[in-house]
Amino acid sequence: MRSTARCPAGSMEAMLRRELGTELLRPTGHLGGGCISQGQSYDTDHGRVFVKSNAKAEARRMFEGEMASLEAILKTQTIKVPKPIKVIDLSGGTTLFVMEHLEMRGLNRHSAKLGTQLADLHLHNQQLGEKLKKEESTVNEWQNDWVTFFAKQRIQPQMDMIEKNSGDREARELWAQLQLKIPSLFCDVEIVPALLHGDLWGGNVAEDDSGPVIFDPASFYGHSEYELAIAGMFGGFSSSFYSAYHSKIPKAAGFEKRLKLYQLFHYMNHWNHFGTGYRGSSLNIMRNLIK
Repeated sequence: MRSTARCPAGSMEAMLRRELGTELLRPTGHLGGGCISQGQSYDTDHGRVFVKSNAKAEARRMFEGEMASLEAILKTQTIKVPKPIKVIDLSGGTTLFVMEHLEMRGLNRHSAKLGTQLADLHLHNQQLGEKLKKEESTVNEWQNDWVTFFAKQRIQPQMDMIEKNSGDREARELWAQLQLKIPSLFCDVEIVPALLHGDLWGGNVAEDDSGPVIFDPASFYGHSEYELAIAGMFGGFSSSFYSAYHSKIPKAAGFEKRLKLYQLFHYMNHWNHFGTGYRGSSLNIMRNLIK
């Protein structure tokens, strides 16, 4: 854990005590962490908290984004997430993100409930819009923008990175053809912007005694189908999850092809981060979508 070298545990814990206004700060032995941040749970005067730490330069921006995502999902009152508490900068360049500690276990009994609640999250903005009786035109403008946004702000930067790192000619040629085809994948689809978790794979879902929990979000407003793309890539979601979800948000015509397009972004992102093992999947999707 890089942060310990930069900020001794004693001074980190003293700072945490001060920032959280607690006398008690006792590590519980619950450790967590992915390939980006490390985590540790503590008992405090106000209950148990989970503290993520990251020593990278962009850590504060990343944690602030995660905090805003958790707050946005919390506000919808549709699906459980850990309550965010505070982002703290330590001397020496480490940033901490403190949130509520939840006693979580692997998703098992509550798969269908997760499907239902995720659909409720995705429908929340639409229901707000209906309450405000928004004119039709708002939705339609958004639809055009989403297709452009996804191609230019999501896939193009991944393509640029692939170009820069490997100059992959086949990828470049396939993408040039696919770009022209993308609008046709969205014919007759009405897209109402939905609040998305943004990174919903099996490692970011769990359950506690009350039901499903989702965490580590990277939220934004987008097409609800986008959420299901990474979910389908690495497993972790049962058929009861999907059938519960689709009973509230039925598959629109062309769903499977758009799902592949959305997965293309994740495969390219993995290609850029983890190497050419993901090249084949990326190119295959492009070939199939061009057909």
